[in-house]
Amino acid sequence: MRYDLTTLPLTTLLPAIVKAEDMLARLDERVLRHMVADGFRERGHFFDAAGALWVGGELVHVEDLVLHDARMDARAPTHELTIAHAVLRSRRRLWNAEPSWGLEPAGLAALRGDTGEAEDAVPRRPASIEVAESEAQEEEEDDFGVDFAEIDAILARSDKILNGGAPDTKPETIHDPLALVLDVDWDENERLESWRAVIREADMLPPVLGAAVLFDAWERIEPLRRQHWLGGLLVSAYLRSRGKITSHLFCLNIGLKAVRHDRRRSSDRITRLLAFLEAMVLSADSGLKELDRLSLAKLQMELRLKDRRSNSSLPEVIDIVLSRPIVSAKMIARHVGVTPRGALNLVSELGLREMTGRGRYRGWGVL
Repeated sequence: MRYDLTTLPLTTLLPAIVKAEDMLARLDERVLRHMVADGFRERGHFFDAAGALWVGGELVHVEDLVLHDARMDARAPTHELTIAHAVLRSRRRLWNAEPSWGLEPAGLAALRGDTGEAEDAVPRRPASIEVAESEAQEEEEDDFGVDFAEIDAILARSDKILNGGAPDTKPETIHDPLALVLDVDWDENERLESWRAVIREADMLPPVLGAAVLFDAWERIEPLRRQHWLGGLLVSAYLRSRGKITSHLFCLNIGLKAVRHDRRRSSDRITRLLAFLEAMVLSADSGLKELDRLSLAKLQMELRLKDRRSNSSLPEVIDIVLSRPIVSAKMIARHVGVTPRGALNLVSELGLREMTGRGRYRGWGVL
């Protein structure tokens, strides 16, 4: 399966490319020097994770995702919420890793949970003396040797996970004669290799156009059946690896939400590429407006710090409010180290807006 780039209409795409390049450069420069850059990055993870589910046809409320991430769910998490949290964790993992890590075979294997290919990314722990002795004295049925071998295997798996590797899983043979679980004609490894081959060709194009081509290739090739949302995250990682967006992981799904479905999934490639470039412009414009809102909110809340004592907890409350789309009293209490009643007092002192409209499980945030 090959994605053809020989007939790419550059003259038709040039105006949209120039506009997207300009907007992304403006956003990156502002975030790089902005006083609320950390909060903007963290809030972007939540909004983009919810947007990824929206683009896929599922609805997840951002406040539910925030509470689920803090392990303070107001209700039992749904299947869609669990997927959105997986998107959130993947975004954080991509941001904390090297820019090109997610596009490499080891990074892709770790993100998709393929333990077979991720084993080479982390050095295996050498066998200990206890393991060697237990294997040599197997005929004596030494129970302590077996116990030591099991403990050493657990420690090896723990070290591997702590070093960023994927956990080991025992290979299981799935009896699926009707191909309800595994499709023998759908080779994910081959499709991923076909998509990765497009990266080498996209590197010869401008960063924005290369990202558009990669996203369109992901939509056409469809490498993964159950993690289709990973394509948008990898495209954002590609923009970071090309140096176009270095201050944060671009929130592509925010702009994709504003583009009509018939344009994003059109049979005409030019229409799809133009729709993707427009989504990048809309995402960048939304990011610039978000920075304005956060900076204004920060200035307004800092005015209430006047004549406060030096050990006041209000600055810490401001930090968590700016880094989350919504916060609850328990989240503030855990972050600041006060009681829930004290957290409510801090909220009233800052004059935060209540966003849920409920008597219980209330949440506050910055609009």
